[in-house]
Amino acid sequence: MNIVLPKIYPITDTVISGLSHQEQVKRLIAGGATLIQLREKHLSPADFFDDAKAAIAFAREHSVKIIINDRVDIAAALTADGVHLGQDDLPPAEARKILGDGAIIGFSTHTLEQVREALTLPVDYIAYGPIFGTTTKENPDNTVGLAALNHVREIIGDTTLVAIGGIDTDNYRSVLGAGVDSVAIISAMISDGEQIEAQNESF
Repeated sequence: MNIVLPKIYPITDTVISGLSHQEQVKRLIAGGATLIQLREKHLSPADFFDDAKAAIAFAREHSVKIIINDRVDIAAALTADGVHLGQDDLPPAEARKILGDGAIIGFSTHTLEQVREALTLPVDYIAYGPIFGTTTKENPDNTVGLAALNHVREIIGDTTLVAIGGIDTDNYRSVLGAGVDSVAIISAMISDGEQIEAQNESF
């Protein structure tokens, strides 16, 4: 199935923001976010679980959906709204077995071949990027640029498409104009922890 995502898809990161996931979620929701991905690359699974649990509890009080990056086990344990998977994570078909038909499953792609393969998988949206240069990944994939988004849209038809990588207040409109349904934003949204609410409102 395909889902309707908000135009802006914020992603948390404790290292970039200097704040817990719960605190980032509070500030993002104050700025208007309706769907948030929790991304954690450094905390222990136990610490991430506790932080994510608190973040999800707060989000549910405000009818905001929470998707967990990579960790299908934590998403399942906390009955999160879904999971976002990369090329090296648990295969989407296995994640679907664990999380059920009602969960949102997103899948990252970086090449047109991966996009075509994703169309055969039980995912709700396909993310493509990085569109521009990004500093949020230690070993980022090659940038794909705006022009590639039109080609991806042709390939996937009406499947929900998310763009990610280096997107900020200066370029997000041009990315949306290239035919994507949503833009995923990390650094431009949360790099200044004190300004998360204001940054979210500025998009």
